[in-house]
Amino acid sequence: MTDLDTDGRAERMEKLIRTYFEGCNEADAEKMTSCFVPDAVHYFPPDMYDGPWTSARRIAEGWQAAVDKLGSYWVIDRIVTDADRREAVIEWTHFKTKQGVVLRGAEWYEFDDESGLIKELRAYYASPQDRGLDKLELGGMDYEGRGYSMAPPEGARD
Repeated sequence: MTDLDTDGRAERMEKLIRTYFEGCNEADAEKMTSCFVPDAVHYFPPDMYDGPWTSARRIAEGWQAAVDKLGSYWVIDRIVTDADRREAVIEWTHFKTKQGVVLRGAEWYEFDDESGLIKELRAYYASPQDRGLDKLELGGMDYEGRGYSMAPPEGARD
């Protein structure tokens, strides 16, 4: 990544996310892929979209299909960036105009240190808990390998 100051990095990160959303709404694959490293990963809740999408091209093709099939249109409602950590969080609204459905959620973005492009995003959806699952996690994400808590602390209530 270039030697931008913290404010410049934060501005670039926000601009990349907004450009990505413009590309989604325009079903413009090139615009979307230009925001990501080639091997970017987009995680989703379990059983959604056939698991994680594992390349910039796959991410773009997935959202092109959503625009075509669902009449999808997305709006960024809130955005927070942490330039020093190369991370950002947004809240969004997804309008599925052909179905009359509104879906809300949040995404956590991680940016590549060298290029400044998006290398990972994790989508969280506002929806009821699936009582049939005992683990409600993003499909395909290695929580243990990343150091996430795998059990409650000793002495936690049963």
